[in-house]
Amino acid sequence: MAKVKTLEDLKRMRESLQSELSLRENSDTPEKLVQIKVSMATCGIASGAKETMSFIMEELYRRKIDAVVTQTGCMGYCHSEPTIEVQLPGADPVVYGNVKKERAQLIIDQHIIAGKLVDGIIPGIYSTPDNK
Repeated sequence: MAKVKTLEDLKRMRESLQSELSLRENSDTPEKLVQIKVSMATCGIASGAKETMSFIMEELYRRKIDAVVTQTGCMGYCHSEPTIEVQLPGADPVVYGNVKKERAQLIIDQHIIAGKLVDGIIPGIYSTPDNK
């Protein structure tokens, strides 16, 4: 944990810890919320999964989107790391590959908020209206 040198450092730390706490509290009723699982096996971590997970958590908190964000082990898609699974309430889970910050932003904007699938789904049996 970083040292607190200023009041601003303390405020940032408080906000970060509050967002993590609210994500944990939401896990009591996950079926009613957006669920995101980030693959954190060795290959995922080496590909940037920690940074992806941090960005997703910060962005969901910033936008006040109720969600449960968890980490999981290997999903079996080492060739497409970092990978995440997104499940909207009442919908089937969707796995996305090569999810860095930019793709995570697109997934939040289009899939989580607008309910539209984004290109890059694994396995490739899914399609969006644009790539049929």
